[in-house]
Amino acid sequence: MITCFDIGGSTIKSAHARQGGEIEILDRVATPLDDFDAFAAIIAERVTWGGRTARGVSISITGVVDPASGSLKCANIPCIDGRNVAADLERVIGLPVWIANDADCFALAEATSGAGKGHRNVFGVILGTGVGGGLVIGGRIVAGAGGYAGEWGHGKALQTVVGQPAVEIPHFACGCGQRGCVDTVGGARGMERLHHVLCGEVLPSTDIIASWRKGEAKASRTLEIYLELVSVPLALTLNIIGSSIVPVGGGLSNVPELIAALDREVRRRTLRSAADPLLVKAELTTEPGLIGAATVGFQEIAHA
Repeated sequence: MITCFDIGGSTIKSAHARQGGEIEILDRVATPLDDFDAFAAIIAERVTWGGRTARGVSISITGVVDPASGSLKCANIPCIDGRNVAADLERVIGLPVWIANDADCFALAEATSGAGKGHRNVFGVILGTGVGGGLVIGGRIVAGAGGYAGEWGHGKALQTVVGQPAVEIPHFACGCGQRGCVDTVGGARGMERLHHVLCGEVLPSTDIIASWRKGEAKASRTLEIYLELVSVPLALTLNIIGSSIVPVGGGLSNVPELIAALDREVRRRTLRSAADPLLVKAELTTEPGLIGAATVGFQEIAHA
């Protein structure tokens, strides 16, 4: 058994796992943002929950681990930002600790237990508040747990002149410090930003999508530009990595028409001619972070 965690800026979710796809949910608590001792205590308490002792701890987290130094970049949880969290937690609980990025865990869960099962090369895409991704080849996260592979949402990738008739779109500043990243337009907040620039309206993404579904002209223009801006770098990414399936998670994945439209735009821009959809809604709608974290842990034990 291992204890697995899915940690975000608001909550820590925990579970016991006997194998990757089978988890027993423990609880959900608020994430201590500024107190590492309190953060570590939550992890330590759940390792022995119910009188059982885990073989190790596996964590899916919102952040990335530098593969060389082990240092975690996690801006929304200040008490662990810049720490070698695995090593620090190991000293507290006396067990091995493995940490992986949450998008990587999502991709791994989908590759082993979800929409990507049976595919060797799976690229998991998150279209939520922002944009994320994780690459799994041969059932393993590429670049190891917590690496930067799959982060297609960052880098100066966006076109500035798009649509018919053409319109000029500025390169927006991104939270990563660059400008023109897919993350600035590809998630729900990005769609809202794009709609404001194009149409002068401040609307939540849910309203934009509802109007698009009805064929409203302004929303349709926003989605036309959105689809072109997002599909071009995603198609390029797939040309490079060669994935045969792309499970999509995050809030925008709950709009089937949007995923279908994005899939059509991506497939017509990729070199590989695919008759079947590449982009599909993720199958694991319940706790993919915990399932992915558990899978990471059992893989690490098996390869120890």
